[in-house]
Formats: sequence, structure tokens, C-alpha cells
Amino acid sequence: MTKPLPKIAHVDSELGFSGGEVQVLLLMEGLRARGYEQLLVAPPGSEAAKIGRARGFAMAEVPMRFDADLPAVLRMRAHLRSVDLVHLHTGRAGWLGGLAAWLAKRPAVVTRRMDRKVRRGVRTRLVYHRFAQQVAAISPAVAQCLLAGGVAADRMQIVPDALDEARIQPQRGAGAVRAELGVGASHFLVLAMAKLMHRKGLDLLLRAFAQLRAQDALLVLAGSGPEESALRDLARQLGLHDRVRFLGHREDTGDLLAACDLFVLPSRAEGLGVAALEALAARRAVLVTRVGGLAEVVRDGECGIVVPPEDVPALAAALQRLHGDEALRQRLAAAGPARVDQGFRAQHMCDSYERIYREVLLRTSV
Repeated sequence: MTKPLPKIAHVDSELGFSGGEVQVLLLMEGLRARGYEQLLVAPPGSEAAKIGRARGFAMAEVPMRFDADLPAVLRMRAHLRSVDLVHLHTGRAGWLGGLAAWLAKRPAVVTRRMDRKVRRGVRTRLVYHRFAQQVAAISPAVAQCLLAGGVAADRMQIVPDALDEARIQPQRGAGAVRAELGVGASHFLVLAMAKLMHRKGLDLLLRAFAQLRAQDALLVLAGSGPEESALRDLARQLGLHDRVRFLGHREDTGDLLAACDLFVLPSRAEGLGVAALEALAARRAVLVTRVGGLAEVVRDGECGIVVPPEDVPALAAALQRLHGDEALRQRLAAAGPARVDQGFRAQHMCDSYERIYREVLLRTSV
């Protein structure tokens, strides 16, 4: 008789919905197609809870208000007793959900997506060595941060985030999107899709774009975030008010990618850079910075151009080069899907987590 698949709980503490939450739901969809029963634990009113419920997943809505939220831990413990394994997807989820899993005597896996410093200390030791039996880093750069923070190498595996194919399917023609943006067929349309925050480096992109010697070029920023007002002010100061469009949050990723000539992600830090994966899969030329997992995804000169971070002149020079060389853009764009095939499809991510789940359950059942 075939052994039944384990029931998995996914814990995500974020109220908003960004790249990490896209990955959680993408993984859950993939595992559901393989027959897994799953539970999503998320704060009430969070975007993940709303979307998870709409997609028909079992839900446990638990407020995770602060790091010492003991009532949240106790509520999660009660829910986690009904599952076989717990997957922790965010920093606070790793701490609160990890403690709840430990109290419920359930094995746990934790995914780390940020390429910032991991502090050595009691919390790190508890989350990565006591609460979780296995750690997944989404890129070698993230794994290096974990190693520097004292996480043992033998507890880690690299599991890259994956492309959500549905997000890049265009619903309208490129011409209709460009018309909406007021962009003619002869314009050179540069697109950046990112949360408007410091680490995404969009201020650097504005400064570089101001140096671009091309009257036909238009920059479109799709996203919202805490830096929006400052970025609008900077665009005005640079005299770009008629050459930059701030679109706010958009769901039509596929349409915007289909309409652009170049995709840019000038980040100061990036765990992996799923937005760049989306652009590669959509056959768009890509310009990124050499940070975190981003430089591992985009191979310089093969499927995109990679420049140093915080280097406005280098970014401006790359923009100028790509603007003037359509053949280069076409060559880079054509190589994008093949790069995504090299480990960044949803099936690859699901395969990896299935293997990790089996290994953890086997070890903890002995």
C-alpha cells in the first residue's frame, strides 16, 4: 500500500503580498497538484490569507503582531498539531512559527530569502538549529549570509525561487499597453517593476536615465512603496517629469513586459530577483546589478547585462549601449527562456522541497 503524503503547514507572517508570498502560493499550487493536503497559516486580513482562501486552501488566520507574541505561538501550536511538517517562510514566521512547531513536536523547514546579514545569537541558533531541521536558501548569496551568521552548512540546501508562468502571460497586445502609456511604436520603453524602496535602487536608475542621450526613451516604474514620494521628487529635480511614468501597483505583469524594450532591476541587495526571471522568461533584454542572487540568475553577456551596484555611470553606459544596439537586445532576449529552464521553473522548486520534506520526515521518524 502506498504511504499517504504528509500534510504540510506553511507559515507566512507578512500582511502585504510581494515576491515571497508569490513563491509560497506557487509552491502550494504545485504541491496541491501532486496530491498534498496543506494548511496556510497567515495573519487575518493579510493578502496571503485572502488569496489563499480564494484559491481554496485550508486556512488558519493567526495574528503575528510582534516577535514576543506568545498568544500567536500558542494558537499556532494548536493548528500545527494537525499536520506532519511545518514550512516557515518569513523571518517572524521562522521565530514564532518555529517555536510553535517545536512546542507541537512537529519537524520544520525554514526558507531564507533575504541576502542581508544574519546575526549570530540565541535567536539564530534556536530558529536554524533547534526549531528547523533543514534550511533552504534561495541562492548561494543567501547561503553565504547564513554561513556567516553561524548556520551549519550541513543543515542547508539551495532551493531557488521559481517563475510563476501565469504572471507573465499577456492579456492585451503590446500596442494597446503602449497606447495606454502614451508610448509610440518608435519609442524606447524601459521598464522597472519593483517595490519602491531603497534597496531596489530605483533612485540610481532615475539618475542613470537622466544621462541617457535619447529623446525617444521613456522610463516606466511599476510598483508602490515608501520611497514613491522621494522618487517623484527626484524625477522632477532631474528634469524627467515628462519622461518617467509612475504606474503604482500593477497586476498586469505580462502586459507590461510584452510592451517594453528593456527591463531593468538596479538593486542594492537582492536575494534572487524573481522579477528578472519573469523578464527573462518573457524574452526581454535585462539589465541588472551584480548583487546577491541577481547576478547568479542573469549571466552577463549571455541573457542580460550586469553592472556594479551603486554605479550610476556604469548603469547609464549600459542603458546607452542597449538603446543603440537592437541586435544585442534581441540576442539577450532570445536566451532568456533557456536560462529559466536551468532550475528556475516551479516544477524544479516543488521537486526540491518534496525531497527536503521526505528527508526531514525520515530523519525525525527514526
